[in-house]
Amino acid sequence: MSGMEKDIIEVPYTWEIPFKYTAGEVLTKFFYELKEKRIMGIRCPKCKRVLLPPRGFCEMCFEPLEEWVEVSDEGVIGAFQICCMKFLGAPEPPWASGLIRLDGADTAILHFIGGIDLSDIEKGKEAIKIGTRVKAVWSDAPKGLITDIRYFTPV
Repeated sequence: MSGMEKDIIEVPYTWEIPFKYTAGEVLTKFFYELKEKRIMGIRCPKCKRVLLPPRGFCEMCFEPLEEWVEVSDEGVIGAFQICCMKFLGAPEPPWASGLIRLDGADTAILHFIGGIDLSDIEKGKEAIKIGTRVKAVWSDAPKGLITDIRYFTPV
């Protein structure tokens, strides 16, 4: 297509893929705990890391994991992005998400960052920085889903 002076054609379409999946034993416990507004990680017996989200084995040591550890609902932003495009299942843009390493965990969880004004993106970037401390804002009616944490907000 080199040398073409024409604009690329956009083809609009809607793609809906409703589905359900089986969470398995580990995530089922994690979700039940979220319903009680508790965030649980799982500790590796070999390397001692607390993994969040929890999983059945340590991806570094390949050890099976069974020791549950409650972690804080506060932590720090390790990376973030501000999105100005609409995505299925996401808030109206602009919105932010980030990798949040909660106190007591050695890995990060991806979640929305909220409670900040993003109407001016440049000002929004001042409110969200790597290393910013954040706290979970919980749903008033938890259901046992990751969305029981509505978002993390700077403290």
